[in-house]
Amino acid sequence: MASTTTVINMPVDETRISNHVSIPLENRSTSVQTNLGSTFGQGNGPVSDALGRWDYPRINTYRLAAIFFAFLNFGMNDGSYGALVPYIESDYDLSYTVTSLVFLSPFAGYTIAALFSDRLHLFFGRRGIALFAPACKVVTYVVIATHPPYPAVVAILALAGLGNGLVDAAWNAWIGTLAHTNQLLGLLHGFYGLGATISPLISTSMITKADLGWWTFFYPMAALAALEIVTGSLAFWSETGSKYANVNRADGEKKGMTRLALRQKVTWICAMFLLCYVGLEVSLGGWIVNFMIRVRHGEPFSSGMTATGFWLGITVGRVVLGFITPKVGERLAVSVYLLVSVGFELIFWLVPQFLVSAVAVAFLGFFTGPIFPSTIIAVTKLLPSEMHVAAIGFSAAIGGGGAALLPFAVGAIAQAKGPATLQPIVLALLALLLSIWLTLPRMPKHVHET
Repeated sequence: MASTTTVINMPVDETRISNHVSIPLENRSTSVQTNLGSTFGQGNGPVSDALGRWDYPRINTYRLAAIFFAFLNFGMNDGSYGALVPYIESDYDLSYTVTSLVFLSPFAGYTIAALFSDRLHLFFGRRGIALFAPACKVVTYVVIATHPPYPAVVAILALAGLGNGLVDAAWNAWIGTLAHTNQLLGLLHGFYGLGATISPLISTSMITKADLGWWTFFYPMAALAALEIVTGSLAFWSETGSKYANVNRADGEKKGMTRLALRQKVTWICAMFLLCYVGLEVSLGGWIVNFMIRVRHGEPFSSGMTATGFWLGITVGRVVLGFITPKVGERLAVSVYLLVSVGFELIFWLVPQFLVSAVAVAFLGFFTGPIFPSTIIAVTKLLPSEMHVAAIGFSAAIGGGGAALLPFAVGAIAQAKGPATLQPIVLALLALLLSIWLTLPRMPKHVHET
């Protein structure tokens, strides 16, 4: 690829940014290529050693491994709710609505992450994120492991929401700048799915086989989060706030990038899409065990395994379909995945057999799995590179808010109408997702795909 002129030291032209998605596709692709060219070291300006290929410079390999481990822990956090909810409900003698507060509480943390992720990058760099985000989770897990009163559990989960929101925003944005983005994001979210797959298996086994309290699951979670502090800080120790600002901002644009990103229609479309998608994902993963026990009349252990099957489907789908999606194109691929998911959801809903439901929900996970990474790719294609951290950070954190709001709403509705209402809610969310997705502008070919 020919050398391009760096944009690092150019002041931000807000008109150029706001009009990015409306310029002709051939010019927009060139714009993306120019911006990313400087990021990848093809220009003459300063280049961060954190950017480029996954295997060059060599430190990127260790950073990628640390990020994969962080998303494994992230997935274990989210995947555990479905298996633990029935036991939390019985332990504290709660209604569905009150139990659902464990989903709603992290929303406060995700909101803070959405608003301040870019600014935290400017002040503390990726090193600060690698230290602070898992530290929030360590504190949360240690408190829950003491089996405190339920209000304390709800309150402290807001801190976990902050930690997971920062992880989600920072590491999606970092990988979004690397070559082979689709495949790497597929693997990244595959590790999230892997964590969400094994955590119901571990927690259910601890409770039903080892006869331990549900809160004991958070002892190993605290240890893993502490290890995440070590691996992440070592990998990103040289990534300070000043380095991030020098590489990603010109002197006149070191503040207000989130404000500029929020002016873009693409940012809001992707944010609302991820809010519904992550809400769908966590609602289904979070309430599936309860549904299978109470509606499909399954045994506690086998019902817990349906959550494992759902998250396993997401994991395999993100890895396998992550290699197919860029060949088809994100816009068409996601539309097809959503239509196929509607079919499996109808099977899940209308065929009242435990085994059929378990298989259908696994395939539902498979075809919805690659949707999140494909949305991140859409942001990188449709917005200038200097806005990626702010836009992806905001969208991902709002998506995390969906993981809080929608499962809470599902629980509140189940309290009034019964757990069988999960199925029409999931079907409606799938239809809404397809409608939102089709409002995105046509996407140019990514520089990484040329």
